[in-house]
Amino acid sequence: MSSRRSDVLVVIPAYNEERNIGAVLRSVQSLESPPDVVVVNDGSVDRTEEVARQHGARVLSLPLNLGIGGAVQTGFRYAVAHGYRYAVQLDGDGQHDPRAIEDLLRPVRQGQADIVIGSRYVTRTGYRAPLSRRIGMVILARVISALVGRPICDSTSGFRAYNREAFTFLASHYPTDYPEPEAIVLLARNGFRILEVPVQMHPRLNGESSINSARSIYYMVKVLLAVIVEAVRDRLRSKEATSP
Repeated sequence: MSSRRSDVLVVIPAYNEERNIGAVLRSVQSLESPPDVVVVNDGSVDRTEEVARQHGARVLSLPLNLGIGGAVQTGFRYAVAHGYRYAVQLDGDGQHDPRAIEDLLRPVRQGQADIVIGSRYVTRTGYRAPLSRRIGMVILARVISALVGRPICDSTSGFRAYNREAFTFLASHYPTDYPEPEAIVLLARNGFRILEVPVQMHPRLNGESSINSARSIYYMVKVLLAVIVEAVRDRLRSKEATSP
């Protein structure tokens, strides 16, 4: 990695991604203006940490597996502590194309949004999830759109860019169970501006997703309950703003 300090930190949560993390890091490093990167090794039992360090990444290794929510929140806390202006969340499995990072950051840099989601469904991109997952995504997107009062096409995408105010807020309040869908409701309820931009996503380079077809319905029901609970919670941002 370059020793030049960027104002952008890419946060890569990684659990047992030894076969994917090297390619992901090489893709980020090949960008014209490479951002800083931190890999949050989420209690992996394989060589994820070793491979990430071999590719020059800074690595935060959690002592046990906290799940995606805990890993991403750790990265946001690192970004806050080190004064970054922007943070980008990028999966460690190779599904996200780092060449789209600037597309996500542009509306944030221009002050048009606090959070930008890389979406598979704003325009037709050719991405095809299994049928059971597509049905769940459609239902979830419609419920979340109703809860936040604006269309959200891809509520489960983990490819996102944030300004400092947004990732500082999430460093304290990032959801743990179903973070991507819940975070949309949480952020919208607390007055953050959310935008989606189209991106291409790819199948995992290696390995399988933890959410297979058999678990999709179970996952969808639990996420729906979680986002509805999130929608009726008190707003946290106004409370903090008025706290002494």
